[in-house]
Amino acid sequence: MLKTAALAFAALLTVAAPAVAEQSAKPPMTVYKSPSCGCCGGWVDHMRAAGYHVEVKDTDAMDMVKDMMGVPDAMASCHTATIDGYLVEGHVPADAVDRLLAERPKATGLAVPGMPVGSPGMEMGGQTEPYAAMLFNSDGTARTFMEYGQK
Repeated sequence: MLKTAALAFAALLTVAAPAVAEQSAKPPMTVYKSPSCGCCGGWVDHMRAAGYHVEVKDTDAMDMVKDMMGVPDAMASCHTATIDGYLVEGHVPADAVDRLLAERPKATGLAVPGMPVGSPGMEMGGQTEPYAAMLFNSDGTARTFMEYGQK
């Protein structure tokens, strides 16, 4: 009887383990980028290295993508991603996306406006300039979420 109970418990753990792993997995991300943009590819590599499953959709209509998704002009960068109900615009570090998904603030998404040197995908021989990941809404309001490279 004890042996049967132990086998049943072991079988339950075998079935339950994948469900637990799936619950803790990071949600999938879709990235819209220009097919010729190398720095966007570098950012995708950064996100994959951080454990994200990233689907890439190359397009030459990035302005239209940003307009349709509600990315304010002041937050724009070279690529736009969607993840779990949020937008991620530009070279946002994976730790900022992790925090966004953990805290789930009321916002449209996160952005690193422009293309700051030293941000993920924009590495240039160890050079770095200060930049911030901005929490933004489609109405253009934004606030600093995380800062990087500050002195």
